[in-house]
Amino acid sequence: MTTVTLGEKRKVPIWLLAASILLPTSFSALATTATNVAIPHISGYFAATADEAKWIVTSYMVANACMIMLSGWLEQLFGRKQFMKICVIIFTLGAFICTIASSLNMMVLGRLIQGVGGGPMTPMAQTVLLSAFPPDKKGFAMSLFGFAVMVCAILGPSFGGFLVDNLNWHYIYSVNIPIGIVSYMLICRNIADTQPEQGKHHMDIVGMIALILWLISMQIVLDKGQQYNWFDCGWICWLAGFSLVVLSFLIVWELENKNSFMKLRLFKDKNFLIGTIISTAVSMVVFTTMYLAPQFIQNILGYTALLSGLTMAPRVISCMVMLALIPHLMKLYDSRLLISIGFFFLGLATFMYTQVNLAVSFLFVSIPNILLGVGVILTFIPISALALGTLPKEKLANGASLHNFCKTVGVAIVVSMSSTLVARHSQMHQNYLVENLSNFNLVFQSKMAGWTHTFINGASSTFAINKSNAYAYKQLIVQSNLFAYVDTFAIVAALAFILIPIAFFMKVKNTEG
Repeated sequence: MTTVTLGEKRKVPIWLLAASILLPTSFSALATTATNVAIPHISGYFAATADEAKWIVTSYMVANACMIMLSGWLEQLFGRKQFMKICVIIFTLGAFICTIASSLNMMVLGRLIQGVGGGPMTPMAQTVLLSAFPPDKKGFAMSLFGFAVMVCAILGPSFGGFLVDNLNWHYIYSVNIPIGIVSYMLICRNIADTQPEQGKHHMDIVGMIALILWLISMQIVLDKGQQYNWFDCGWICWLAGFSLVVLSFLIVWELENKNSFMKLRLFKDKNFLIGTIISTAVSMVVFTTMYLAPQFIQNILGYTALLSGLTMAPRVISCMVMLALIPHLMKLYDSRLLISIGFFFLGLATFMYTQVNLAVSFLFVSIPNILLGVGVILTFIPISALALGTLPKEKLANGASLHNFCKTVGVAIVVSMSSTLVARHSQMHQNYLVENLSNFNLVFQSKMAGWTHTFINGASSTFAINKSNAYAYKQLIVQSNLFAYVDTFAIVAALAFILIPIAFFMKVKNTEG
């Protein structure tokens, strides 16, 4: 059995080390996607609108993105084990605040704190596994990492749906408290420490402040834009301009500053640039379906949270099958071809969501998730190898942080933009469909007569007519929302199809495989 030597000549089985770092990492991913299926329940609990409830997701993403870029510096400052323990404590504290939250603002604060604690877990898990596993087992280490992050993230909606339907949404967060305690004890015992690097903490304070200001201002614009009619609102225009100016300053500063924490010059590497673009696009496509599909299935089709989560469970099966097959496929076929095929599956699966109606079966909304699971693995694993494979070893940690940061920012943007698309297109379709609610429309007259006849039983004709009008308007709203979701899924599917050939612009090493 392979072991890892820690301090005081104590040896730890490598599987126990992997479990110690992957346990908090996997539950961080699980809590993120489990939240998606609970959004309708959380917004109802706090009497919040869908736009306001978005902050529960996006606040976590913004904090997550900031901490991903800071993780390398903080690890040097505190030492690996100490920093990991701090992250677990902060993440657990955030889960506790979410559990006892009495208002939406308190809930958003809890998610923000969870993002601060959960952000560094993903890049640090990669670092720990790659440094602990021997060279001939690094591929297996990344498969474990992929299983912990991707499979648990995909399992999140089913897990969250079960808790929401059988207990309540608070348990999505309270379950992280005992996990955090166990993770803390495992990290104390099984993770090798690194000594803080004295005198090497050249913190890029200006760059970090610029990054935080850019992310916060950008997210406020994206989240509040729809509510305040975008650029018809003066303060939205000013804040958007401020965000662009800060972003421009951040890019110039990070390119010119020798002690920059965002190594933007890594984008000179063609593989890293294209790979980061592709990986960000994959994350945006996948998370759009994971964010919108549960809301669509619950709000439009009327499924329970558990059934909504179960429609996504097939992704787990297809992901696990593909995780077993992908190492062999990468040896047999060009990784760029696999990525292109993966994008085709992602586009096809998302396009299948555009064929839904109010009478679709459970199986119909489950099948796209099988294809999505195949597409995720076909794109994610080869992209990670190609994007980071051409970077020098000394720049690998910085490249991984920047790569994950771009994916996280992309997800935060797509959550806001997809919600805006649904709201805007719903209004647009209402304007088109309302023309059919006319006394000159024979079909509408026939429907109204039937509904009135149904409602008039034991009631006055006036009551029956008013109730028929209300029912017709309700159907109008439902159909408008249905078309809005279909439009949004169509746009995401088009993005996936457009990106099919881009992988062939990357270089493949002759030694690959």
